[in-house]
Amino acid sequence: MKPIPKHVKKMAMDPNLIVSVRVGRNGFTTAIIDELNDQLNIRNLVKLKANRGIVENSNERISLFTEIAERTESSLVFQRGNVAVFWKS
Repeated sequence: MKPIPKHVKKMAMDPNLIVSVRVGRNGFTTAIIDELNDQLNIRNLVKLKANRGIVENSNERISLFTEIAERTESSLVFQRGNVAVFWKS
């Protein structure tokens, strides 16, 4: 993967970037991967939120976000709590 440019990191941390993908009670499904891929192909930077209770602790959350990045061939730019931002160059 290419290094993440500073301007992308800045955009990812912007509180005005809206959550456009949610991992709900059904958990991490192929539909989520498909939706995230579609959005990444359109705008390159996508914010995802995992509802509470999807994962039990921060290690599982980091693993989930890392797996999502691998399966979508994107980079995990920013992660705080249940929110992550993915970037595809």
